[in-house]
Amino acid sequence: MNKNNKCLNVENNEKINQLNDYVVNHDSAKMTTNMGLGINDDQKILKAGENGPALLEDFIFREKITHFDHERIPERIVHARGFGAHGVFVSYKDMSSLTMAKFLSEPNKKTPVFVRFSTVVGFRGSPDTVRDVRGFATKFYTEEGNYDLVGNNMPVFFIQDAIKFPDLIHSLKPEPNNEIPQAQSAHDTFWDFVANNHETAHNVMWLMSDRAIPLSYRTMDGFGIHTFKMINKNGEVHLVKFHWKSLQGVHSLVWDEAQKIAGKDPDFNRRDLFEAIENGMYPEWELGIQVMKEEDQYNYDFDVLDSTKLWPEEIIPVQIIGKMTLNKNVTNYFSETEQVAFCPANLVPGIGLSNDPMLQGRLFSYLDTQISRLGGPNFHELPINKPIVPIHNNQRDGMHRMQIDAGVSAYFNNAINNGEPHLARKNESSYDHVPFEVHGKITRDRKNKFFDYYTQPALFWNSMTKYEKNHIINAFRFELGKCKRMSIRQAVVDMINNIDGELAKAVALGIGVNPPKKIGANKAPGKKSKALSMANQPLDVRTKKIAVLLNENANKKCIDDICIALKREKSNIVMISNVQGDLCVKDGEINIAETLDTTDMVLYDALFLPDGISDGFRNNNKVSTYITNAYAHGKPIIAVGDAVDLLNDNRNIPTTEEKLMEYGVLINKKCCCDEKFIKCIIELVGGNRFFNRENDFE
Repeated sequence: MNKNNKCLNVENNEKINQLNDYVVNHDSAKMTTNMGLGINDDQKILKAGENGPALLEDFIFREKITHFDHERIPERIVHARGFGAHGVFVSYKDMSSLTMAKFLSEPNKKTPVFVRFSTVVGFRGSPDTVRDVRGFATKFYTEEGNYDLVGNNMPVFFIQDAIKFPDLIHSLKPEPNNEIPQAQSAHDTFWDFVANNHETAHNVMWLMSDRAIPLSYRTMDGFGIHTFKMINKNGEVHLVKFHWKSLQGVHSLVWDEAQKIAGKDPDFNRRDLFEAIENGMYPEWELGIQVMKEEDQYNYDFDVLDSTKLWPEEIIPVQIIGKMTLNKNVTNYFSETEQVAFCPANLVPGIGLSNDPMLQGRLFSYLDTQISRLGGPNFHELPINKPIVPIHNNQRDGMHRMQIDAGVSAYFNNAINNGEPHLARKNESSYDHVPFEVHGKITRDRKNKFFDYYTQPALFWNSMTKYEKNHIINAFRFELGKCKRMSIRQAVVDMINNIDGELAKAVALGIGVNPPKKIGANKAPGKKSKALSMANQPLDVRTKKIAVLLNENANKKCIDDICIALKREKSNIVMISNVQGDLCVKDGEINIAETLDTTDMVLYDALFLPDGISDGFRNNNKVSTYITNAYAHGKPIIAVGDAVDLLNDNRNIPTTEEKLMEYGVLINKKCCCDEKFIKCIIELVGGNRFFNRENDFE
């Protein structure tokens, strides 16, 4: 497998070509009604006299205003705030020993995809950077029909059974008496639900971690969450879980940064994805699967059908089987991203469903929701949802039917149309439900392993680094600190005590409630999973955004030496000064994209202070704020020449060069930068944040 393959040409994407048939270019076109009638006045309503009343006769006005009145379809109840892109999936190898699915049947087989990322709780107008689970839904347009892998950026869910989903979302949504707060879990009803439904404990630990505030959609993993089946041509069944592994690494914001970005740029994550694709820096994920034999499912201390549990990768490794590249932005957000309809029941031969009670309920809910939201049963005919293979069945009519069905028979069996469309023959691809034995009484009970709510949350906690644990403690304190009822705060702390007593004690001390009367023992003593900590993720300088502060005294050679090297590594460089436009500096001219007022340090991954700028920026409060925020949020800082003097004004930044490197501040008091120094810059910018600085702000 080659992770460094050049991204595939969009021209090869069969689904894109199909969608292009629907694209209408309105340039140099006569304005018409929806029936094609030419319009010569679209600005004034038809009236009885110049000052008279409007006439009902004005069918041009009525068509225009009626369409406007109905432009907004109902937003999704969950995952309303979303952003999508087209791409292609390439299989690495032949997986036919596990599955009949043709898109996994041979090496280098290409399948067009559409991916929609989203937050869960907020309305369409909410910010991108709220603390929330992120949706990660992928539609594969295969030669056997559409296959939807509908997941999140966390491998576990809040609840075990779909019958509780309305309760969960009702608790998360704004409280009904005042419609407050928007897009946040930090309020009484959610935490009251958590305190009284301990099956939420595992997902809540993920929600309080940095995974809930991803740096970008590109830098988060995806998980299918549920247990699925893979079936081969011999009818052999294996149980699987799906993983999307980001080749950009998994990186997050810090909480202070996430809050500030919500005000500075509420479209931060969608803008990042859009610009990365527009600039040809196509994001990539590898698809992995965890596999177990069906008969082995009872050999573990967790139930494989419980969606609040994960399969530890140290026990069941992830096999990498393909790569997805997102390489084209949508032409129209509404027609594609807003109208795309996913459903876990959109399957292909060789992939089946388990008895996970959460998954079983989703099979009904998704289809029902799309019928309501998209206005009827024909949403599959919308271009973004339409398969790349022909559709033939006896379903007819309904709202917004686009396919024109010829013939007089709409039933099976029939003789009028010679039995067509016919049932799939042996040599034609079709879906078979694999028989399996069902026994037992009709019941609402669950197996005993479902009721272990605390072992895996403890494993997650144990696997975190010190700074990740601090972030989780602070997240609990923030969220619970927003609860007005002290009884709810206390009840959640008591629940956390079942996971880890020291965690419960630390949270309690910050929110004004009593630590548990008896500090609980850790429920997974000594156990860790390397895969759960973000500190173990791949690092990369590609697509990192570097803010360069400069004024008219800046040394252009110093800037060129460093910025050209970073651009060669596919980093994004943004020049920032007091004014926009062309700025005359020493030995040349530099175009300024942003000003100190139009942008903010929270929107960048690193800060570069070039030689020459000290005199113009000394005692400049705005520049000082950029430096302070970059340091407080653990971001790399590079200062060259006299710009080093600007760091001395910040009382938190260490003064010794040895300490500076340890804290991610790279300085060079010389005006020029040699290759060794530039190599250090690339390594610094491509690495992790420096969370050891956080102690300076406690």
